[in-house]
Amino acid sequence: MEIEIFAEAAPVRPRGAAPAHRRPVRAVVTATSSDSHTWNLVFLELVLSEWGAEVVNLGPCVPEDLLIDHCLREPPDLVVVSSVNGHGYADGARLIRAFRAWRQLDGTRVVIGGKLGIGGVRDEARATGLIEAGFDRVFDGEESMAAFRGLVQAISSGTRR
Repeated sequence: MEIEIFAEAAPVRPRGAAPAHRRPVRAVVTATSSDSHTWNLVFLELVLSEWGAEVVNLGPCVPEDLLIDHCLREPPDLVVVSSVNGHGYADGARLIRAFRAWRQLDGTRVVIGGKLGIGGVRDEARATGLIEAGFDRVFDGEESMAAFRGLVQAISSGTRR
């Protein structure tokens, strides 16, 4: 058996590591206070890690105060709020109003996604209400993961999107 050795192999970047021209995005993944689902949070943590982010997963049923305290202590680049119990529109509005009440968190990007209403379909008026309340983006359609990845890449490269 012969083994070939390549003297000039290209450097290998570890899977999930941010490219040299980008810095890792510091992300917090959380659920709303009434949402006890965890698989969505684990999925988001894995996806963000794969994209090179440093992720803190606060888990399910996170009270607004716990999220705010964490973000004041360790300011993230991005907060990802996930809801699959159908109460994301209501719980998300309450969460973002409490979050945005803190001036120190004004520049923190906060997005929400998942199954936000009990009907399981996007409610444009309620999604607009979440943006008006303080969320930067609402992800709840088929194109959501591609758009979400674009946002994470923009944050990583230092652009505002």
